[in-house]
Amino acid sequence: LGPMLMGLADLAMYAAVVGATGNPEAVTSSLTMNFLRKSPPGVVMAHARVLKTGRLCAGDVTLTAEGSDIPLAHSVSTWSLPASK
Repeated sequence: LGPMLMGLADLAMYAAVVGATGNPEAVTSSLTMNFLRKSPPGVVMAHARVLKTGRLCAGDVTLTAEGSDIPLAHSVSTWSLPASK
């Protein structure tokens, strides 16, 4: 289940970075994942937040069970944006 949660966090942050910058060529530069508690059966929601934009973007994602505010996992990642051509 851990790799699936990491993939969800990475995808959610990608969508947030592309939404904030308009650049779909953004790539993950680093990602740190903290698993906080066991994930219950059912839907997991990803709440992404962009903290910095620029050549390097930074942000975090909190994963929760649907209908709950209690975090299941938290990730922090940085993203590299290729230079404009």
